[in-house]
Amino acid sequence: MHRGHESMHTTMVMILVVTLIVAQVIVVEWKKRHYRSYAFFTMVAMWSIPVVLSVKNGWYRFITVWSIFTLLTAIVIRKSTTKPMSVTTPRLVYKWFYLIYKVSCWLGVVGYVAMMLTLLGVNTLFGEKPQRWMDFALMLLFYGLYFGVLGRDVAEYCTDKMAATIGYYTKEGIPTRQLEKNVCAVCGNQLLVDVNEEGVIENTYQIACGHVFHEFCIRGWCIVGKKQTCPYCREKVDLARVFTNPWDRPHILYGQLLDWIRWLVAWQPLILFLAQGINWLFGLE
Repeated sequence: MHRGHESMHTTMVMILVVTLIVAQVIVVEWKKRHYRSYAFFTMVAMWSIPVVLSVKNGWYRFITVWSIFTLLTAIVIRKSTTKPMSVTTPRLVYKWFYLIYKVSCWLGVVGYVAMMLTLLGVNTLFGEKPQRWMDFALMLLFYGLYFGVLGRDVAEYCTDKMAATIGYYTKEGIPTRQLEKNVCAVCGNQLLVDVNEEGVIENTYQIACGHVFHEFCIRGWCIVGKKQTCPYCREKVDLARVFTNPWDRPHILYGQLLDWIRWLVAWQPLILFLAQGINWLFGLE
């Protein structure tokens, strides 16, 4: 079937390689020069491409989970962009996305462990076929990584919208409101306990610049929203000092891992589609 088409196949491979290299350079420069438009486009691509492929292939389980996630997240996005914003909105938004973040992390860990156990042959002890265990492991990995990446992108979008609405944060880095004493610099609500006190509901954190925050607010700002500067004065936040609990540090490393998944889900299908379009223009099949 392919005999006599060796030169054509070589040309198609070269087109694919060149497209991958050029696209990588363009994406890196776009992210560096216009990060907001890059982040918004990536979020839309992450949200739409998998569901389009699922509709085409009849993957109804993913469509159902995606629809529930989209409905609940749309409500949270609407609350974060509504003006005037309720004083309870920041806490609600951060808790929602932090919950998604932790669930996606555990799904990924369980999926990875199940995959390793399958490779070690543990499934034979339970009389199960390796294919069933591997399918289960891959499903958990996909759901955990996909919704983890998508949740972080949407959380960053909501974080910028809320912080600008509250008035303690601007794109230029100059606060538009004076921060009062014993007030969280993220949500603007009163701090219930001092820095050195043990809270019943949540604790209070203080960073190197002296500003204090609710526990869920600073976690949402730094880990979920991918911000590593103080939301009031823009000073660098030492995450190792803020999150002394060793169980929090894997969340930070896991967040860096999710950034690599974004390329596979959002950008790789677009690049492959572009390469196929170039082949079609030149009549290559």
